[in-house]
Amino acid sequence: MSAALTISIDAMGGDDAPAAIVDGVARAARRGNGAHYLLHGCESEIAPLLEKHPDAAKVSEIRHSDTWVTMTDKPSEALRRARGSSMWNAVESVKHGEANVAISAGNTGALMAISKIVLRMKKGVHRPAIAASWPNPKGYSVVLDVGANIEVEETQLVEFAIMGEAFCRAVHGVTRPSVGLLNVGAEEMKGNSIVQGAAKLLQEAHLDLDYYGYVEGNDISAGVVDVVVTDGFTGNVALKTAEGTAKLVAGFIREGLTSSALSKLGALMARGGLNVVRQRMDPRNVNGGVFLGLNGIVVKSHGGTDGQGFAQALNVALDMAKSSYLSEIEKNLARLERVDVEDALAAPETVS
Repeated sequence: MSAALTISIDAMGGDDAPAAIVDGVARAARRGNGAHYLLHGCESEIAPLLEKHPDAAKVSEIRHSDTWVTMTDKPSEALRRARGSSMWNAVESVKHGEANVAISAGNTGALMAISKIVLRMKKGVHRPAIAASWPNPKGYSVVLDVGANIEVEETQLVEFAIMGEAFCRAVHGVTRPSVGLLNVGAEEMKGNSIVQGAAKLLQEAHLDLDYYGYVEGNDISAGVVDVVVTDGFTGNVALKTAEGTAKLVAGFIREGLTSSALSKLGALMARGGLNVVRQRMDPRNVNGGVFLGLNGIVVKSHGGTDGQGFAQALNVALDMAKSSYLSEIEKNLARLERVDVEDALAAPETVS
């Protein structure tokens, strides 16, 4: 592999592929990040698009694939014909050491299934998790899982905590991220047995983590902790609710600022501040969820994103590729493996 970091891309994945994908690569290339791009997909569709972006063409290589996974394919169906597809080949490039990270805006379930088969799970991790960045007043929080695991066990939530903490350090540069468990209340007796068990393990396992305790839903956007850990069902509902709320608020603001001539004048005068608000609320600026727990790095972009959003997902991929994330989580995963989970969960509560 060359000195430059290489990003392997499923160029056929997404609602507007490959146009949005190539546009995203072009935007990233213009920033001069020094990365090399492997674009997997239909060469006859990708090549004309690349020709319109000389900067991107210089740092890109097309790897032709005759097939690709569609957004409507069920994971089981996609797997039966996945080998040789643009998505499969993008992930396989990471396995073979040709690329540092793979990225796709395609079918989430298929990408997860293919990634698990091709890269396998990292030792000490039972299930992968999808980590997302969530805006807060101080910057961003990391929330995981946001959709990969509907049901979890106590140890899996602890694994998510370990992986999310390392991800937060890699992507957001937080030296010592704080970690909280999402719950229906902050009191110790609140929550179901799984959440309570995970809290007990985080306290008993002697992990090198800054464990805060329970956090509630409103604490996510407040930035109370750097990493919020939950199951995929709850995390996905929370994420979609937040995205819907952001769109609703943006609509209210737009309606209020165009309701009269006076309000339009006020909007014109406040244009600079409003642009800042729009940027902070734009979901494209936090695009790029990462599949954590694999023997390699895979990034998932929103399927409906445009070039700007895909360029942001490429930034996340590059940050992960530059980081020592994969080696960082090994120490805490090894510590967790040495914990007798049954004894830890059965141990009586200690009073401090």
